[in-house]
Amino acid sequence: MDILISELTSGDDKHAESAMNKLVAEGEKSFPAMKNLLDSPDPNHRWWALSVLAQIENADVNWMLAALDDESVEVRQCAALGLSVHPDDRSVSALVKALHDPDSMVSTLAANALSKVGIAAVDELLLVFEESETGENILQVKTARLGAIRALAIIADPRAIPAMMAALEEDSVFMNHWAETGLKNMGQDMVYLKLD
Repeated sequence: MDILISELTSGDDKHAESAMNKLVAEGEKSFPAMKNLLDSPDPNHRWWALSVLAQIENADVNWMLAALDDESVEVRQCAALGLSVHPDDRSVSALVKALHDPDSMVSTLAANALSKVGIAAVDELLLVFEESETGENILQVKTARLGAIRALAIIADPRAIPAMMAALEEDSVFMNHWAETGLKNMGQDMVYLKLD
């Protein structure tokens, strides 16, 4: 195991990928070493640990959840991707928070993960539409709203119909697209005309 960890953290991508595959094959046996790497000051070590954990079926999602707050963008991206492979109701609040991440890839991956969690994510996703789009966080709120509407469109829960109808009125092609897609996914695909 020590040799594999050395290769994983060597800085040589070819050796690291080979070691990653072997550590994934080890399954739960690799958990203690990966847990130690998650506490490493080196973001590359944390990234590789998450990459291994994301590929092991019974990995603890709490390890990935903690990494959503990592200072490294790449580590946060990897954590959000890992959570999309391990959908779990416990991840909803952290993933909704990650919709507001300043990095658009983290936000996108968080939306993907929330869509895979499914119905359990709907209530918290709907709360995103109650946030004010003012102040210095306006871009992050807009990004979070787009991620939320996309996740809701995929989940296709009728509780989201009012939010989707409101999104059709927004001045955003992307919001309109995902609202239309969501309504269509719920069998509500009629033409909506705004009468002046």
